[in-house]
Amino acid sequence: MGLCAPPGRCGPHGRGIVVSRPAGLSAYIAVTAAYWAFMLTDGALRMLVLLHFHTLGFSPVQLAYLFLLYELAGIVTNLSAGWIAARFGLTATLYAGLVLQIGALLALAQLDPGWGLAASVAFVMAVQGASGVAKDLTKMSAKSAVKLLAPAGQGGLFRWVAVLTGSKNAVKGLGFLLGAGLLAMAGFVPAVLGMAAVLTVILVVLALRMPAGLPAGRKDAKFRDVVSKDRNINWLSFARVFLFGGRDVWFVVGIPVYFYAVLSDGSDDSKRQAFFLIGTFMAVWTILYGIVQANAPRLLGAATRPEAELVAAARHWAVALAVIPAALALAVWVAGAPQGWLTGLLVAGLLIFGAVFAVNSALHSYLILAFSRGERVTMDVGFYYMANAAGRLLGTLLSGLSFQAGGLALCLATAAVLVALSAVGAARLRPARVSA
Repeated sequence: MGLCAPPGRCGPHGRGIVVSRPAGLSAYIAVTAAYWAFMLTDGALRMLVLLHFHTLGFSPVQLAYLFLLYELAGIVTNLSAGWIAARFGLTATLYAGLVLQIGALLALAQLDPGWGLAASVAFVMAVQGASGVAKDLTKMSAKSAVKLLAPAGQGGLFRWVAVLTGSKNAVKGLGFLLGAGLLAMAGFVPAVLGMAAVLTVILVVLALRMPAGLPAGRKDAKFRDVVSKDRNINWLSFARVFLFGGRDVWFVVGIPVYFYAVLSDGSDDSKRQAFFLIGTFMAVWTILYGIVQANAPRLLGAATRPEAELVAAARHWAVALAVIPAALALAVWVAGAPQGWLTGLLVAGLLIFGAVFAVNSALHSYLILAFSRGERVTMDVGFYYMANAAGRLLGTLLSGLSFQAGGLALCLATAAVLVALSAVGAARLRPARVSA
């Protein structure tokens, strides 16, 4: 049933105006809930793998290797997932992503430390690759669904995509904290098995209760159409590569390993404390990022601003973002050895980076859907998130290499250069007529 309107909006004879639920809202809620569940396990798994293998003695470069196939798989997956969704429907790709993640968690529980370093690295890389495929199938399904389900006009598209993406990142932040906590309290294997069980329950409930609203596939979808020919989408994808490369170059290996060295003296108690503090920082950073991203339409006044101003804002916010890691890199270089004031400055500076990064990311997430045409939205979104995965791959690789070569200062300096390149890509965008 609909809801009675507030007083003053009632019709004749005292009857209220019935306000119906917007078309597609039930499907949007279901997709968002599935995305939340997935990202909670994704964040927890990343923190579990990073901290567990760091304590086993893996070097920064070896830690980066563990995530390389995860990101490489995302490049291939996003290119093909757009076509798969167009061909078989968004519901199929959403379910496939959840099933793959459950399989990856169960496989990771079989890891045996007796296999040796090389075999362990290869196995974890393969499992992380499967998890990367799962993540990008789920992400592409959720983001494409927003374009097709969001109401038109009054910034509806920007609001819905910002809520989906922002809430997802807040949930992933909780996943970082969950992963660190589970590792400290339960251990590696019980943690991954528990997450697999919870995700299985979510999948079953979703399969039984999925509402109508997501489109079925099109038999005429051609794989050759996955590569975008749209100028704006290509430049936006270029900007996305370097935006996420500029985040992950310090986020994946640099900061967690740096903070672990500062916080732990090697004893079991200090290790547990370091796990919780690192997980808390990563969680707070990601939750703040998600909150700002969800509120980006309001912060930018998107409902009343013309598209041309939002396109220009993507460039201005990228320039502002590049300044932050450059200043932090200078501070780390000047300080030399870790110091108390430097740790406080890094925490504050990186939280500011997260807030500004969130606005950049929200603008990108809106613009890709605004630039996409409805009939090929899954393929445009897949191409764009292929660029997103390429940026994470670049950042992950550079994170291990730059930290090993020059410590945290080089990680942050590299981040500044990458974000500056993102601003160059954003400067090439041009307003296009959009429907939302």
